Amino acid sequence: MKHSPVPSKDTRPYLGVGLGVLTVSSAAILIRLAQQGAHSLAVAAWRLTLATLILTPIVLATRRKELRTLDRRDWISVAGAGVLLALHFAAWISSLAHTSVAASVVLMSTHPLFVGLASHVFLRERLSRGMVIALIAATAGSMIIGIDDWRQGAGQLWGDLLALMGAISVAGYFLIGRKLRAKLSILTYVFPVYATAACVLMGILFISGMPILPQYRQTWGWLLLMAIGPQILGHSALNWALGYLSATYVTVAILGEPIGSTLLAWRLLDETPGLQTVAGGGMILAGIAIASYTERSKVARAWKRRMGK
Repeated sequence: MKHSPVPSKDTRPYLGVGLGVLTVSSAAILIRLAQQGAHSLAVAAWRLTLATLILTPIVLATRRKELRTLDRRDWISVAGAGVLLALHFAAWISSLAHTSVAASVVLMSTHPLFVGLASHVFLRERLSRGMVIALIAATAGSMIIGIDDWRQGAGQLWGDLLALMGAISVAGYFLIGRKLRAKLSILTYVFPVYATAACVLMGILFISGMPILPQYRQTWGWLLLMAIGPQILGHSALNWALGYLSATYVTVAILGEPIGSTLLAWRLLDETPGLQTVAGGGMILAGIAIASYTERSKVARAWKRRMGK
C-alpha cells in the first residue's frame, strides 16, 4: 500500500498531526493520575496492552489479509519499532515519577534533533534550510521551557536522563514508522507494533516482580482513557500522517505537546508555568509554523512534478 505525495491543498495529513498532538498532550496528566495507583512500568504496560486488545477485533476483521503479506524483513522492522516504543514508554513514563510534567515532556521533545539527523543520514531525506531553522527554534523553545522548571529544583537528574532516553527511542520508532507506512495501512502497521510493545513491557513487568494490577479501581479508568486517547487516537494519527509527511516534520509538530501538557498541568495539577515557559512556547509555535510552511511547499513541488507541471 504505497502512498503518493498528497496534493498541496490536501489538509488531511496536517489535521492528522493536529489531532495527534492534541490527544498526546493529555498523556502526561493521565499518567500522573494513573501513577497514584500503579507503578510506572505497569502504567506503560497496560496502556499498550489495552490499546492492543481494543484494536484486535477491528484488525482481524479488516486487515487479516494484509497482515499475511508482510515478509520477514517487515516483521523484523515491526518488531524493532515495537521494542523502541516499549523503551520509550518505560523511560518517559518513569521520568514523570521523578520530575515535573514540563521538564519531562520538554526533554522528551528533543527527539526531532535525532530524527532530523538520522533521516538525513539513513533515509536520505535532505534537510532544507527552513526545516533546520524550525528544528533550532522549536528545540530552543523546548529548552527554555525546561530551564524555568529546573531552577525551581524539579528537574532531578535521573528523571531528566529517563526523559532523554525516551526521546532517543521514540526517534527510532518514528523513523521506522516513516519507512513502513509507505507501504502498509495504518492499522496493519500500528497493531503489531503496539502488540510487540505490550508484550515487551508486560514481560519486563513480570520479571521485575512489581505489582502487575493497579491498586485502585479508578486507575483502570485512567489507563483506559490513555489507551483510547493518546495511544489509539494520538499515536495512530501521527503514524498515519507519516505515510504522507516527513518524519522530521511530524516530530517537530509534536513539539506542540509541551505546550498542551504544561497548560493541562497548570489547570489540573497546579503546576504554574513561568514567563520562560510562555516564551519557550512561542518559539515552539514559531518552529512548527516554519516547518509546516516548508513541508507544504515541498509537498506542492512534489505534486507538480508528479502531475508533469
